[in-house]
Order: sequence, then C-alpha cells, then structure tokens
Amino acid sequence: MHFFKKTKYQASGSLSKLALVRFKRNKLAMFAFLFIVTMVIISILGYIIIPDKTPFANDQALELATKKPGFKVLTLQRVLNREIDQHNFFYRMLFGQAKSIQEISIDNFVITGDSIIIEEYTGVQPNDGLKYGFHIADVAFPLRPQSDIKLDNNGHFTFTLANGEAKSISRNELINLAKNQIKTKFYLLGTDRFGRDLLSQLVIGTRVSLSVGFIAVLISLVVGISLGASAAYFGGWVDQFIVWFINVVWSIPTLLLVIAITMALGKGYWQVFIAVGLTMWVEVARVVRGQVMSIREKEYVEAGTALGYSSFRIIFRHILPNVLSPLIVISAANFASAILIEAGLSFLGIGVQPPTPSWGIMIKEHYGYIILDYAYLAILPGFAIMMMVLAFMIVGNGLRDALDVKVVKD
Repeated sequence: MHFFKKTKYQASGSLSKLALVRFKRNKLAMFAFLFIVTMVIISILGYIIIPDKTPFANDQALELATKKPGFKVLTLQRVLNREIDQHNFFYRMLFGQAKSIQEISIDNFVITGDSIIIEEYTGVQPNDGLKYGFHIADVAFPLRPQSDIKLDNNGHFTFTLANGEAKSISRNELINLAKNQIKTKFYLLGTDRFGRDLLSQLVIGTRVSLSVGFIAVLISLVVGISLGASAAYFGGWVDQFIVWFINVVWSIPTLLLVIAITMALGKGYWQVFIAVGLTMWVEVARVVRGQVMSIREKEYVEAGTALGYSSFRIIFRHILPNVLSPLIVISAANFASAILIEAGLSFLGIGVQPPTPSWGIMIKEHYGYIILDYAYLAILPGFAIMMMVLAFMIVGNGLRDALDVKVVKD
C-alpha cells in the first residue's frame, strides 16, 4: 500500500479555495480588487457623502466657476420660503435631495437693526458686488409670502411660517440664528466651469461608470452564454447560423456598432447600458462555444442525456459551471471595456446626457482648459477612468493566473 503526503494546497480544499488562496497572494491584484470595492461603496453611498447633495450634483454658482482645489467662500444660507419635500435616507442616497436653502456667495455682511446686509461675491478683486439686505427672520425661517413681521413690547418678533404656524422669538435669538446661517463653504477639488463642486461630480460619475459596466457585462453574459452554449451543444445548422451571426457582428467595429445602436435607441442613461451590452456578447459567445464543445462529449454529459434530462438542464446545470473560470476573466476585461466605451460615447455627446454627471462629459466640457492653468479639470476625470480600467484589467489578470489549472509545487 502506498501512502501519499498531501501538499498544503491539496489539503486546503476545493479548486475554488485554491484559486482564492492564490489570488490573495497576488498583492497587486488584491490592491486593485480593494480599490474597486472602495469605489463601489463610494458610488452606492453617493449623495450621502458628497458635498453637493442636490440631484445630479448640479448646484451651479457661476460666480464660483473654475475655482482651484481648496477654494473657500463665505455663503449666506437663507431658508427658502416654501416647503421642500423631505425624502427618506435611501431615496436621498440614490437620488439626492432638493435644497431647502438658498446659498448666496458673499464677500462680507453686516447686521444692522432688523436686517442683514450682504455684498455678493463676484470672484474678482476688488469685489464690488451687489449689496442688498434681508430681514433676519427671513434668513432663519421659511416665512409665509407677504407675512407681516412684528416686534412686540417684549422685544419678540412674531410672524407666520410657510406651513401656517405662528412663531414668536426674541430679537437676540433671531440674530444668533441669522448669524448661524453664515457659513464657509469648502471645495476640496475646486469647481468646474459652471461653478459645480468637482468632487461631487466625480463621485456621481463613478456611479454611472460602474453601473454601465455592470449592466453591460450582465447583458453580454446573458446573450453570449445563450448563443455560444446553444451553438456548441446542438451543433448542425444551429451552430452554423450562430457562428455566421457572430462573425458578422465581429466584423463591425465596436464603437461604430455602439453608435448605430445608440442612434436607434436614442440618447440617454439606459440606452447606453443596452447599446454597450449588445456589442460585448460576441467574445463571450466565442469563448463559451469553444469551452462547451470540449465538454459536451464528457461522460457526465452523456449520462445526463441517457437519464432523460432536458437540454436546458444539461447546459446550465452541468456544462456551464465548468466554464465559469474563463467567463469570470473575460467579464473583468469587458467591464473595463464598457467603462471606456461609455466615456467615449459621452465625450462624443451620444452617451449619458447632462445634467447626469459622467467622466466622459466632464472631459468634453473641460478639455479646452488643458492649455490653460486649469488642466486638472479634464485630467482628474481622465485619471479616474484610467485607474478604474487599470484596476479591472489587473483583477482580470489576477483571476486568470489564480484560475489557471497547473501543477502547484509545495
């Protein structure tokens, strides 16, 4: 009787566990994977963590256009005189929240009597902005239109709120509340040419790129697996027709095909998902067809046929699980390609449409600033695209090496 000593790899369990161990040992691939996970978490949280929480992060202030990173400005945050629908946490996280205040960029202010006098910020020196005032009650509370603000003998202001509630508050308290509405606004990455917060645009753009990649890869897998598996399993005229169709689609330049589908479906957010997904299935179908053709003659497939299992069950429950490894690798590469295609379409103006933030749109709007002193406006979204694509390619290469069937020496 012969006794064999198990290696640490053989003792660790299944092939999936072995692949996971080998992937974890690839430090570069693990770093790229953690980067992708971080970007996914940031994109999911979205409006909860960004400075501009308005829908599409589209709060524009033209007087603050193209301000450098680290820019600060004083603002008067005047409460609007109307009720704003307040949404729950998950709605705000996904779609943002309309502002309940009017943000006015100011250079300086002074409180005199019952009014706060401000000088608007113009962005030039000397500032010389428009000067005007608000009643301190009109700054701190949402007032009913044409509401009378009265001061009683006790030094209390009385007025009616937008919801019909009567309010009485001392002058000193009201002045303190009005002063609290003067706040310094900080722009970590500065502003774009429309005065929007650049960091907020980049974060929401991450959500667009990742969602396009995910949906496009999902569509490509559904179409590619269905056609490739059917062609290889049934053979005959089914295989010939599908191979012919694959070759026809393969012969058309990818970007040209995407543009044609986009023109047929129309410009928009969801149209890009479908257009990109319908152009990425060809490679999936070719890989699946080749893998299934090598597996369909295996004994367990013949056994399933002899037992009377349906073709659908044999393909999806017995054959496809054995071709997952190349599919995972190709999906990572397709994810990177989808991000690049979406950015290219948005740059050309036929992808995601404003005001939805997209890295491609951000480059399109600011590429003219590269020759000026504001090159970072186009470089930052370009760098974000590069890092995301590079991360997916590194993860794909890491998965390929981890899933590669080879002899592992102790």
